[in-house]
Amino acid sequence: MTSDPAPDSTADRPAVRTERRDHVLLVTLDRPEARNAVNSEVSTLLGRALHEADTDPEIRAVVLTGAGDKSFSAGADLKAISKGEDIFPTENREWGFAGMMQHPVSVPIIAAVGGTALGGGLEITLACDLVVAAEHAVFGLPEVKRGLVAAAGGAFRLPGYVPHRVAMEMMLTGEPISADRALDLHLVNRVVPADRLLDEALGLADAIAANAPLAVRASKRLALGIADGARSGEQPRWEQNDAEMIAVMTSQDAAEGATAFAEKRAPVWKSR
Repeated sequence: MTSDPAPDSTADRPAVRTERRDHVLLVTLDRPEARNAVNSEVSTLLGRALHEADTDPEIRAVVLTGAGDKSFSAGADLKAISKGEDIFPTENREWGFAGMMQHPVSVPIIAAVGGTALGGGLEITLACDLVVAAEHAVFGLPEVKRGLVAAAGGAFRLPGYVPHRVAMEMMLTGEPISADRALDLHLVNRVVPADRLLDEALGLADAIAANAPLAVRASKRLALGIADGARSGEQPRWEQNDAEMIAVMTSQDAAEGATAFAEKRAPVWKSR
């Protein structure tokens, strides 16, 4: 089972595509030319798709994937940011980065990860409930290499998914891990050949959709502590996250990281 091909013209297609398959909503980040990086359109359309799935009793599971086989998502669209563009949702900023970081929904979300899930791409994965990865998938939080911090939940969510010392190594070195290593660490549920990725994720979604929908949604809310449309247990972490993010992103080191990357040289850190 495969998704319909995207239109050839990037200007004529939305950055996020949705397709209903019985009780499953297939959502595709469709910016392969930008490694499915997140800009405002992605954040708005993905947030909207999740909201519609969560409020539609006929949708019982969501499969989220990225177009192409090179990247699930490269995270924030740095080109858009460099132009001063806002990459958050225009519809509801409270949804957060990619329209889902602070957008708790009761419908289960399965990530089908083909290629790289780095930075914000891994943070999107961490916001999903289950993960199916292609054998060539790679996961990492490389922000520290650019003078930044994983500020879309990665810095406090990753230690909740993998052993503490492994999470610290990934965050402090910025080095990625393979799909097989992610499976060993229980960061992903299944690793399959690339040509079986979508079939496997949709099959998992169908298994969920076969169950009683009210019970499934209640189970997810209980597991994540979702009440009144929020994960209240995370609120103090988000407040600290935002304070740290502002301090780091307005530093000279953050500017140096971007400049060094553009100039293809090693950064010179000043700790200020």
